[in-house]
Amino acid sequence: MTLTIYSESWILDKPPVVNASPLIYLSKAGLISLLQIVSSEIFVPQSVATEILQRGQSDITAKTIEETSWLQVIETPDVPAVIQSWDLGAGESSVLTWAYANPKTEAIVDDLAARRCAAALEIPVRGTLGLVLVAKQRGEIDSARQLLDRLRQAGMYLSDSVMNRALALVEE
Repeated sequence: MTLTIYSESWILDKPPVVNASPLIYLSKAGLISLLQIVSSEIFVPQSVATEILQRGQSDITAKTIEETSWLQVIETPDVPAVIQSWDLGAGESSVLTWAYANPKTEAIVDDLAARRCAAALEIPVRGTLGLVLVAKQRGEIDSARQLLDRLRQAGMYLSDSVMNRALALVEE
């Protein structure tokens, strides 16, 4: 697997759309503001908000969605066949549907199959790890390692080898 910090050459003129896992991990780790590294407004598909409630994440994450003005819950169009064929979860499908229907919209997802689908459809994509790396690259944080450790404690799976390769990209 190759790790890349996406270049700022992408001109993304629309708010990114985020899936459940980045919201859950960032909320639990007290790092939800990292999403604002990429935009001052973030879209959350209604199906993602519903998924968070159904998974029992109603404590911190649902409260975060409800109380954070720059997280905007949106309705998404019907999932097109090209995305349905990937057999993703409802949240991933709605995130990619929104980004697909709104070119130059970044999808923030951690799921590998969803990231592969995004790549196949040429949808700009970034994960939770990428948010931390961009924050470090822009000088918004002092230590990517500390934030990644907090995210791991919040339940995010990140192998030591992936973490070390990622930290090497930001010279940590």
